[in-house]
Amino acid sequence: MATWEGVHWESRIESGAPKSEQRSGLYRRYVPDLLDGVGLTVDGELSRRVMKVERNLLTLNGPGAEGLAGIARFLLRSEAIASSQIEGIAPSTQQVALAELGQSESVRGVSEQARLVANNMTVVREATTALVEAESVSVDDIVGLHRSLLPDELQHHGLRTVQNWIGTSSSTPVGAAFVPPDPGRVPELMHDLVDYLNGAAHAPLIQAAMVHAQFETIHPFTDGNGRVGRALIHTVLARRGLTDRAVLPVSLVLATLRDRYLDGLTSFRHARPATSTEASEAIGIWLATFIDAAAIAVEQSKTLAAGIQELRESWTQRLTEHRASVGLRPSPRADSAVARLLNHLPEAPVVTTTTLTKILGVSAPAAGSALDELTRAGILTGKAIERGAKAYLAREVLDLVTVSERALASTQFDTRISPPNRDVPAAPQD
Repeated sequence: MATWEGVHWESRIESGAPKSEQRSGLYRRYVPDLLDGVGLTVDGELSRRVMKVERNLLTLNGPGAEGLAGIARFLLRSEAIASSQIEGIAPSTQQVALAELGQSESVRGVSEQARLVANNMTVVREATTALVEAESVSVDDIVGLHRSLLPDELQHHGLRTVQNWIGTSSSTPVGAAFVPPDPGRVPELMHDLVDYLNGAAHAPLIQAAMVHAQFETIHPFTDGNGRVGRALIHTVLARRGLTDRAVLPVSLVLATLRDRYLDGLTSFRHARPATSTEASEAIGIWLATFIDAAAIAVEQSKTLAAGIQELRESWTQRLTEHRASVGLRPSPRADSAVARLLNHLPEAPVVTTTTLTKILGVSAPAAGSALDELTRAGILTGKAIERGAKAYLAREVLDLVTVSERALASTQFDTRISPPNRDVPAAPQD
């Protein structure tokens, strides 16, 4: 049975903490139930809500949907930025896109914050892909994911062997908002977590919610738990086939609904018999919070998808008008570099001649000609990135991502009704 246990904390002078923070006394730490094989009863109304959200999510991956590869990349970018925004970093989408380009080419004028976000994007994508493709996820896999997210912070690598807590003081858990389990319990709890993650006892969204809440409750690392916990949401949904190409920006929504998110986690940390009605009701409050966030994320993803489709139609019209004005056939051949580049822009909104030759497998002259044609058509904008080198930006794509990020930071998910409630990139200028 989940329970709270009372523990005495004795502050020590040698800890180096200021005397005002050397606070001794009793604190409560949480001991959660094991997850694997848990007897969870899901309310009928919530169960139907889960089914509806999962069906809507699948439409983002369904056959015939256009631009899903680009949408998935944008949503992955938003999620990677969200991981950093929660910690107060909000570089512009353009800066992040240029920093991403800088991972393979020399790009000047990119902020360190943007480089951090771009690196985090790459790490999250590679690490979660490895977890998704693994036959079964192990504790070592999650430890490896954590290590890749904090590569230079060796002191935080590995499962914690000390007590940690969430609160205002870094020197005492007395009065903390939440104290996770004793470090001695962490290995067993983490092995139970991956056993549950590797199964299919519940619907994918329910499983993702349970894994995230249990992971955040265990708080198995001394730092970086939030990043790993968010990545595990995507791991579960992808392994269960819900997000084959799309990436659901649930963490953006949960960050916006922070008070409700914390209330949900607090309810999840109940102290009732595991199979009791009271336990299911307490967990149900958290599940409802997560499912509501997932529903909002799906709708915002659909809005982004529609925006990208509108851009595609606008690009086609502009290119047709440009080609007619210079005496070319209205539409380029489907296998031409310019047609293929136009189709690829949502996935790669910042390119150079060099990157385009690799992406499309064409010669440098063909790549340069395609970039020049789309620039003349008003679809791309050139930007110097090094002496004698130029990048080409699909600014409308970058602006669309920014607008989406800002909307996801509004408590009404519409900045015309309520402004963003956390740090986000500035609104695009007309």
